[in-house]
Amino acid sequence: MTSVEPEGYNGSEEEGNQQAGTARTASAVLRYLGVELTQFPDRVVVQEVAEGDKRVRLTLLVDKADMGRVIGRQGKIAGAIRAVVRAAGAKDGIDAAVEIQERD
Repeated sequence: MTSVEPEGYNGSEEEGNQQAGTARTASAVLRYLGVELTQFPDRVVVQEVAEGDKRVRLTLLVDKADMGRVIGRQGKIAGAIRAVVRAAGAKDGIDAAVEIQERD
């Protein structure tokens, strides 16, 4: 079985080496999920805004045509994305919140 690592992920990276407030793992996981779920992966953008030392807001911007795919029925896909990214943020020692928006 082969494993696929999110783009920009370095599994050997030490947790203590990271700068406070960065969501390197969470951001990479969100980008990976966004690219894999959409029909237009070249239009996927992840923005990161620090909200203090231990909290980061990640915004996933996707093409208008992909909004339904990313949100899912009754928001189930969006909820799952948020849960996975929050867990990835915990690896970085931060609380990561996810917003999903339509890209212009």
